Amino acid sequence: MLRIVCPYCGERDQVEYVYAGDATTGMPELADPDLDRWTDWVFLRDNPQGAHHEYWQHTHGCRQWLRVVRDTVTHEISAVTPAREAAGTQGARDAP
Repeated sequence: MLRIVCPYCGERDQVEYVYAGDATTGMPELADPDLDRWTDWVFLRDNPQGAHHEYWQHTHGCRQWLRVVRDTVTHEISAVTPAREAAGTQGARDAP
C-alpha cells in the first residue's frame, strides 16, 4: 500500500488522500477563448515514467493540499511539500 508522509499529520495510508492531478501543468487563463488549449488541459495527460510531481489532498486528515514527488514505476515517494510552499517552484501551477 502507498504511504504518504503528511507534513502536518505524519505517515498515513493512501486511502486518506485524494489524487488531484499533475502538478507540472498550468491551467489556461480563464478568459482564454482557445478551445484546443482548454481541451488539451482538461483531457490530455502525459504518462511519464519515473519521478513525477503530483497534487494530493489529505481529505481524511488535515485537508491540506500537498505536492508529492512519486516515482510512477516503483510508487516510491521522494518528497512531500505543502502545496502553498511549492507553488512558487518552477513548472508548478497554483495549488488547487
